[in-house]
Amino acid sequence: MFSYIGIFLKGMAMGAANVIPGVSGGTIAFITGIYERLINAIKAMNPAALKLILQGRFHDFVRQTDLWFLAALLGGVAASIISFAKLLEFLFIAYPVLIWSFFFGLIIASVYFISKQIRVWNAGTMLIGLVFAIGAVLISLLTPAMENENVFYLFICGVVAICSMILPGISGSFILILMGNYLLILRAIPEMRWEILLPFGAGCAIGLPAFSYVLSWLFNEYRAHTIAGMTGFIMGSLATIWPWKTPRFLLDAAGELILSSKGKPRIIGYDWQLPEALGGSFIQNFQGETVFALFLIIAGVFVIWLMERFSKPLPEGKG
Repeated sequence: MFSYIGIFLKGMAMGAANVIPGVSGGTIAFITGIYERLINAIKAMNPAALKLILQGRFHDFVRQTDLWFLAALLGGVAASIISFAKLLEFLFIAYPVLIWSFFFGLIIASVYFISKQIRVWNAGTMLIGLVFAIGAVLISLLTPAMENENVFYLFICGVVAICSMILPGISGSFILILMGNYLLILRAIPEMRWEILLPFGAGCAIGLPAFSYVLSWLFNEYRAHTIAGMTGFIMGSLATIWPWKTPRFLLDAAGELILSSKGKPRIIGYDWQLPEALGGSFIQNFQGETVFALFLIIAGVFVIWLMERFSKPLPEGKG
């Protein structure tokens, strides 16, 4: 029972991370030692498992699919997303630097702890890590698309987002920003807009098991190289969540803001800079927000350290 409570809490942490643009729930799963178990459980949801249900072999179905583990984890993810969606939307508007700072600390620590899983780094793993880090940075520089409520496009958003959500270092939320539908999905959750949620959810349901086969194969055949790529992705994502950045908005030919259907300006990218307090005289310009932001970066690092310190991988099929 207590192990499943722990799994539920890890699911809540994954759900909260997946709501944040630039933070990957897959990173949280990886750090807490449940990532490969999660991939294998998703992979087990296949036609053979369906056959067990049709034959009435429910006990075998539960054991083969690690069902109670999945139920506890996904329950935590769902509870977190439903409860945090509105709060995080408010916090990003009211305290963007502070929220980004905390998650910046989380990602810094994640890079360190995930890279430790490769016992010996060689030229091949370092090259893969570098290539994937550059790829993540380039993704962060892409211009977001326009919001689109087309059913097929929502389905594609679900497929792409769910694949990125379970891949450490790639944020499903940020991918949704690039595809133009992040705020659309975020608003649809508390408003229960099923015309948005159903096609998006269908894409998630199909994309998740398909991608789990790819990941499982990569872990089995090229474990060190896969972890190196994930480490690079996570390192590259630091550019996306750098706390001190100014959004660039979409403008018309006259230089006026182009607003979304909800009357909000459309972000098309960011301009990065050092915090103002660190750009001039450190003693004279050091501001309260900068102090708090640096504290939150340290707090984020400390949280991941605690998770690494007290989390141990659970054996597959057991809880």
